[in-house]
This record gives sequence, structure tokens and C-alpha cells, in this order.
Amino acid sequence: MDPAAQETIRSLPLWNGQPEIAVLEGGITNRNYKVVDGGRTYVVRLGDDIPVHQISRQNEVSASRAAHAAGISPAVIHHQPGVLVLDYIAGRTLGPQDIRSGAYLERIVRLVRQSHRETGRYYRGPAMIFWAFHIIEDYAATLAAAGSPHRARLEELLAMSRALEARAGPYDIVFGHNDLLAANFLDDGERLWLIDWDYAGYNTPLFDLGGLASNNELTEAQEKWLLETYFEQPLGDDLWQRYQAMKCASLLRETLWSMVSELHSTIDFDYAAYTADNLARFLRAYAFFRNAE
Repeated sequence: MDPAAQETIRSLPLWNGQPEIAVLEGGITNRNYKVVDGGRTYVVRLGDDIPVHQISRQNEVSASRAAHAAGISPAVIHHQPGVLVLDYIAGRTLGPQDIRSGAYLERIVRLVRQSHRETGRYYRGPAMIFWAFHIIEDYAATLAAAGSPHRARLEELLAMSRALEARAGPYDIVFGHNDLLAANFLDDGERLWLIDWDYAGYNTPLFDLGGLASNNELTEAQEKWLLETYFEQPLGDDLWQRYQAMKCASLLRETLWSMVSELHSTIDFDYAAYTADNLARFLRAYAFFRNAE
């Protein structure tokens, strides 16, 4: 365990004695720890603002509190610069195979729809806008300025992004989670929880739905069911095309996120492999989108 992280955690003013600290595996933006103190268990997340990823920890705190008030996420116990302490949820982290199962997928759609409808009502203070197409443009500028090994592809990828933005409207707006990886869903045996609000902000619901599908490799039939269930109406061709455009945007944003992380992240993770995987999946999705037009 990182001695500096351990010292930071032990110095927090909420412990009753000597807390027991263990590393929580996973997480490619934050460092996460399980802490037991006074018979109670907590999660401590260590991470500062990350300007290159447009991550504001104050926004994460506010979104986490709002999501807890909406009954979606664990309670915020304490925060200070670079530190967020949450109630620990004893449960199982889901994997993509869980998301793809019919029983889980139905519960997840209900949870995501609840999140979209209710979390923003409890959010207090200035709120973020998470606009994938702006983020893609910003990432491309960051990569070009840094001399990224991927810079030769940027012009082509930006042209694709602009074509997607032109097709994805008109846009409904909800308060989105914007990072629906399987690992951000927990099952405590009775209910599901949605965690990790680093990227939370107002967005189209199609970004979350497209991200949920692409991150967990839903089948085309599952995607159509997802949209009909979420919107509670039959799926028309226009919505299907708009959804496909935002699904592509989700994959492209994740690809460029990983390219930027290759340059800037200090977390031990194979970002190069993650970039290659997401780029391949984006190109397949984009080809499907263009062929279906």
C-alpha cells in the first residue's frame, strides 16, 4: 500500500481508533480503499481534480450526495480536498456478463431511468454539462499539443465525431451518470446501487444508454429492448439512428479518454491495450451506423 495514501487516510478526523485499511482493486481514475473503524466500514476515494478529463471533485461530491438522496448511491460521510469517504456497500460488483443477463438488465434499466429522473432534483450548486462532442474536441486538442503517438488519426476521428453530432439530435436532457461500466453497479443481494459519479452531469439519456450497451456488449435485440423499455414506447427508425450515433460517441470518447490517460495517468493500468480495444469497437460501431443510414 502507498505509504502516503495510508497516512492521508489515517489522518482523517472521523476515526474512533486505529482504522484497518485495505486496497480495493479496480478503478482507473481513482485510488480506492476499504476502511474499517469502530465496527463500521467505509470506502475512501483518493483523487484530485483531473483537468485533462474535466473531472471536478466538488461536482463528484455534489452528484454523490444527490444520488444518495435519490436512493441510488451510498451516503457521503466526509470529504475534503482530494478525499471522499462513502458508506461501504457489502455486495458484489457486476461484470459485463451480469449486465447482459435478462434479469439484471431489466433491473438496471429501471435504476438508470430512476437516476435520470430523480438525481438532478437533489443536486445543489453549479452543475456540470457532460457533452461528449465537446469532450472529444478537447481531448483531440490535448493529444495534438502533447505530440501523442495517435495524433495522425485525430483529424479522421474528429470528422467522424462531427458527423455523429449532426445526426444524434434533437436532444433530450437528463442528469446523467455518463460512465455506465459494469463495475459501477453493485448488488447487495436485495437491490442494485450505482456508484462513482466522477463524470456526472447533464447530457442526453442516449449517451448513458449507448454507453451501457457498448461497455457491456449487448446484442442488437437487447439494445432495441433497452430503448423500448426505457422510453416506454415502440422503437422508431429515427430514435434508433440517434441512439446509434450516441453509442458511437460514447465509444469514441472512451477511446480518446484512454489515449489521454496513456500520457497523463500515474495509475498502473494498460491504457494502450484499452485504447486499442475501444478504438476497434468504435470503428465497428461507426461502420454499422453508416451502413444503417
